[in-house]
Amino acid sequence: MATHAPATAAVPTAETAHSVVRILIISSLVVKAGGFSWDFLGYYVADGTNGTGHGTTAAGAALTAFGIGWCLGQASAGALTDRLGQRTALVSLMILSALACLALAVATSLPALLAVAVCLGLTMEAHRPAVSAAINEAIPTEAGRTRAQTWTYFASNVGIAVCGGAGGYLAHHHGYRTLFVINAVVCLAFALVARRFLAPKAAIADAPSVGYRQVLGDPTLRWITVVAVCSMICAWGLVSVLPLLMTDDQLPATGFGLAMVANTVAVLALTPPLMRLLVGRGDTVRFPIVPVLATGSAILGLGITIAAFQHTVTGYAIAAVVLVPGEVLYSVAVGAYISTAAPPGATGRYQAVVSGATALASLPPLGIALALDAGGRPLVAVLLAASAALAVAACYPLARSLRTHPLTRPDTRSRP
Repeated sequence: MATHAPATAAVPTAETAHSVVRILIISSLVVKAGGFSWDFLGYYVADGTNGTGHGTTAAGAALTAFGIGWCLGQASAGALTDRLGQRTALVSLMILSALACLALAVATSLPALLAVAVCLGLTMEAHRPAVSAAINEAIPTEAGRTRAQTWTYFASNVGIAVCGGAGGYLAHHHGYRTLFVINAVVCLAFALVARRFLAPKAAIADAPSVGYRQVLGDPTLRWITVVAVCSMICAWGLVSVLPLLMTDDQLPATGFGLAMVANTVAVLALTPPLMRLLVGRGDTVRFPIVPVLATGSAILGLGITIAAFQHTVTGYAIAAVVLVPGEVLYSVAVGAYISTAAPPGATGRYQAVVSGATALASLPPLGIALALDAGGRPLVAVLLAASAALAVAACYPLARSLRTHPLTRPDTRSRP
């Protein structure tokens, strides 16, 4: 691990720093609530009422193309955040994201849709490394950083669920292209917020160069990445697998929206009490990372496996609710890891690797679509359950790695 050099620039007051963090968390919620381009990409490609109508397999291919772009985009976003600063990274990438949304609104042929899907993936989640870096710079305590990181995941989950509910209604009444234009406007708004509230990158004296080679040399990061990939295959099934299953059942986009609303209500109801249980109000988290992560992974597997056997909107809504405790536990564990493992100057890259794991988890829709055609719902359920089981199993070597490489993140920032 690299040696951490102290910053020479003045540190903002705690009140100002916390205000910026709150603004970024709210902005993360809004940008996810308006992220219609991914949530409804599968419906847009498969649905024949909008000039596309390429079918379920093509929809799975488009979602997989998005995942490929997402994997590449996270690595770029993490490096940009650490090298150029949070403001520059957010402003530039959110503008590119808005352009990709507008391109989706005019694309109809399958090759064009696949190309645009890759571009969307490159930029749509680009804000995550910058927001995580801002949190780790602004908040001095482990528990405080964990709470803020978890609230960022909470905001994203609420935003995703709101996106499904609002998007289903708007798509039914105004068409998919209206959704994509709104998405572009939201991305531009986030760019303006970042330009207004984030400071330029501070100068750091004798800052060591921390690249992805050094970051990936951390064995704890490698193992938590394995867990994250397998867990997120189940978690992101809410917005990637569910549309494929519901399309197979010939359920409308409004049905998907209702399932997402159920997920939203559960997120709002369960996150605060679970946060109080797991983190509390002190300066340190209450429970070790690994048991929380393993339990969350198991619950995520249970929820998405239940979804594989549903055929009604009510059934899918119940499965979406079952996923929520798993989402919260996973978010707390990963938030605690990022807040303690990432050294100053490398938070963007650490978050990018973990978010890249989520991106890898978005690749299976094409495989799920093929499995649905080949073996039906039982095969889909077996694949998803196996992914969760692998996540739980990978927690054992993660725990062993954490014992030999304990997480420490010394607070080296200058005090006023």
